[in-house]
Amino acid sequence: MLSSPSVQRLQRSTSSSVSANHALLHHRLLFAPPARFPMGLPAPPTPLSSHQKPAFTVGVFSPGRPFSSASFSISSFPPSASSFWSSSSLRDKSAAARRTDQITRHLSHSESSPSASSSSSSHVMASPYTLRKVAAPNTLEHRVYLEKDGLPISPFHDIPLYANQEQTILNMIVEIPRWTNGKLEISKEELLNPIKQDTKKGKLRFVRNCFPHKGYLWNYGAFPQTWEDPNVVHPETKAKGDNDPLDVCEIGELVGYTGQVKRVKVLGVMALLDEEETDWKVIVIDVNDPLAHKLNDIEDVERHLPGLLRATNEWFRIYKIPDGKPENQFAFTGECKNKQYAMDIIHECSEAWERLISGKASAGNVSIANTTVAHSQNRLSPDQLPPLPPHQELPPAKIDSSIDKWFFISGAST
Repeated sequence: MLSSPSVQRLQRSTSSSVSANHALLHHRLLFAPPARFPMGLPAPPTPLSSHQKPAFTVGVFSPGRPFSSASFSISSFPPSASSFWSSSSLRDKSAAARRTDQITRHLSHSESSPSASSSSSSHVMASPYTLRKVAAPNTLEHRVYLEKDGLPISPFHDIPLYANQEQTILNMIVEIPRWTNGKLEISKEELLNPIKQDTKKGKLRFVRNCFPHKGYLWNYGAFPQTWEDPNVVHPETKAKGDNDPLDVCEIGELVGYTGQVKRVKVLGVMALLDEEETDWKVIVIDVNDPLAHKLNDIEDVERHLPGLLRATNEWFRIYKIPDGKPENQFAFTGECKNKQYAMDIIHECSEAWERLISGKASAGNVSIANTTVAHSQNRLSPDQLPPLPPHQELPPAKIDSSIDKWFFISGAST
């Protein structure tokens, strides 16, 4: 339900003075997938005591199909459009108009092409990286390669972790844009580590929509030149690394795109325990986001984006349940550690990557071929690189309508 203060202010605008953009936004808020504004994200339930067992009930809603769940109440749905817009509490038209204009511009900016968005602000640094896309999104063949100065690079190994000399700004590679479901990731095994969609039993993987969430809550991706070493057990989580680059959740207002390299500041970190492996989730914000100057540590996130951290915890806890798996667990009872703790984890994973790329740690099936790391024995010169397929700007392939289903899970916040 759209219940945050910012959205309530937006709903107050019903007069004829509101522009056509407001009507467009009205339509999008009513009929678009349930993209939750950060200020309106819900809090998860009170944690169960150690002797309690969660009894999850999953219901499914899909357009055009009957809903079935004994535990679901129709009151969970938003009110009708007429009552939604005629509430006596919707009074401040000028504030609503301003807020609507802001969000309309944001939505328009978010849907622009990478080239258009990169030139939208004079203070945003132009990215030196370009993309080479192969095959259509939502297909097994789809790949996104990164290039710099016309030469292919590895997003895992060739993009610097730190974006400034002081090491206060970091580079992040966006794998999965916010509100999307396709589980894209840097391919550890393939030469130059292109981004591709993960598979299971030969089929593309998508995350399910667990009410009230739609897809991923953030721009989700990874830090380059980091590695969660599967040979090392962390002393506090008591679990080994997951053999992946360090995962990142970027909480800024703009929706990113796959392959985008964002300059971010670190705010905190959560420790997910996924199948007996430590899977760190670093919370960051794009340095160009309007809120970036106000967010400097994890407590600032709760102050300015109340509910977001709790919703993040819930999302990671329940997102595998619709696929028949148990809820995930967290180290530190789900606490999000502060910026300094997160920077220490990043430093540890950077050192682990250094061991990997220099050959001091076993690579296993991880491809450590690169084009820029001078001390790496696996550095390739341009003439050693195999030719890549030509760039293809193709529309996404159609996906099954079941991806849009909503799963209602007993024990999740509503």
